Amino acid sequence: MEKIAFIGMGNMAQALTGGFIKSGKIEPKNIFAYAPNQQKLAQNAAKYGFIPCASLKEAVSKADTIFMACKPYQIEDVISEVGRDFANKTLISIALGWNFHAFEKIFSAYTEKPRIQFVMPNTPAMVGEGVFLFEKTNSLKPEERAQIWQLFENLGTVEELPDNLMGIGGAISGCGPAFVDLFIEAYADAAVKYGIPRATAYKLVSQTVLGSAKLQLQTGEHPAVLKDNVCSPAGSTIRGVTALEENGLRNACIKSIDSIMQK
Repeated sequence: MEKIAFIGMGNMAQALTGGFIKSGKIEPKNIFAYAPNQQKLAQNAAKYGFIPCASLKEAVSKADTIFMACKPYQIEDVISEVGRDFANKTLISIALGWNFHAFEKIFSAYTEKPRIQFVMPNTPAMVGEGVFLFEKTNSLKPEERAQIWQLFENLGTVEELPDNLMGIGGAISGCGPAFVDLFIEAYADAAVKYGIPRATAYKLVSQTVLGSAKLQLQTGEHPAVLKDNVCSPAGSTIRGVTALEENGLRNACIKSIDSIMQK
């Protein structure tokens, strides 16, 4: 992998571009991108240092590794226009629903095909704390998959999941940030109710969530153990925990995932 190109330059593509450049693994001059809004593309190019391209064909021709980062509904049109230019290149899809088998199907009529890897990212990648799920089924060469894996590691945690678990994995890590944000907002509202200014409330709650998550990750302790460590007998915390249980927090969390998986 020497040169990469992004098809689409939305928030996620920008997060990846910025992280890749910051890691030092690839220079800005070796990153190309195409997006329909050429004015916005030029602005992002000036911000990050990548090379903007005037057409899909130009972007694909410049690179050996292509990141499919456009809207899912646009992909069939992209393949229709430049599909043959993907021959023998590496294709990394971060487009929801466009996994290995979806691309295999669309490229089935082509004599020469790209090598494909589906990666499911999440929005905390924008601050270098993302979760990236690599679909187990892929057609990359082992050495290039290792390179791509290392690139993503610069922006967070990388995990491989079997194909049949990518759906639930995406529900947890892809939808999860919205659920955590709702939790943060709710506790900030409670803080404001009792007199803490809004900005301070968000800061206190967000840092508490961040610190608690890091504590669990770094110690490997079961969350129940960490919870028990905070709950003293007849204390304030256990009364709050009891109220959460009485009002169905645990069940609400599970039901939120059920609603996604049973659509």
